[in-house]
Amino acid sequence: MKQILMLLLLSVCCNVAAQKKLDDAKLECQYNYVYQNDTLKGSTKDDRLVLLIGAKVSKCYSYYSMQMDTTFSKPNWFEIVSAGINQALTSNVDPPHKRMKTYVYKNYPEKQMTVTDGLTEQDYIYTDSLNNIEWTISDSTKTILNYTVQMATCDYRGHHWTAWFALDVPVSDGPWKLHGLPGLIMEAYDTKAYHHFTLVGIRKVKDMPIVMSKTYVGTNKFEKTNRKSFLKMQRQYLENMTGMIKLETGIDLDPNSSHKILTFQPLETE
Repeated sequence: MKQILMLLLLSVCCNVAAQKKLDDAKLECQYNYVYQNDTLKGSTKDDRLVLLIGAKVSKCYSYYSMQMDTTFSKPNWFEIVSAGINQALTSNVDPPHKRMKTYVYKNYPEKQMTVTDGLTEQDYIYTDSLNNIEWTISDSTKTILNYTVQMATCDYRGHHWTAWFALDVPVSDGPWKLHGLPGLIMEAYDTKAYHHFTLVGIRKVKDMPIVMSKTYVGTNKFEKTNRKSFLKMQRQYLENMTGMIKLETGIDLDPNSSHKILTFQPLETE
């Protein structure tokens, strides 16, 4: 574990520069994201996603990953993270680390999505489709955070999704890449409960710019790719994480490891 943490530290270097402003947020939504990190054991982990919605562009990202990126942008990032790692090792708690690395920028460029994501030592960028989800809306309703929400279902990227959206919040957006309903998606989960997003907070905001976040790993530049190519790399990484790290860095973290079956179902499987 300590080798992995130090490897991740050494792969990061500080490269502070102005971030490109895309829009001004008018609404901030926060979601609790629970996912099965091992489908064989049924164990889960959690994340906190932030969705900033502007007049034209929205941005969804992990709060914890953004914290780490903010730390890496500071001149004394190594001291800050090292102190967090030392505290974690002595207190038997999780060290500071990124969680979901995906940043989703909807309607940027117009009528498309820009997505950045990362593996071990490199972050990638690609353009994705927008308004490509075919929802089926039902009459079922319930209440989330005092909002009446309505049910909709779809098949999207390898999972069958159930979503609950609020017509009283007339924005066609939601957590991660989910979008396309006549109201804010406040809850969404797939049939097998591999992934579950639940809105836990919503507020109006001002003076909060939506910016294109930078990368502070590898070359400090996003490597251009396409969605299919990234998913292929991601699957190879998840099936043989230590092997991918050895391929990228030459460091063998577990010489006794062998090729393993995939026990984590990504948000996109096709």
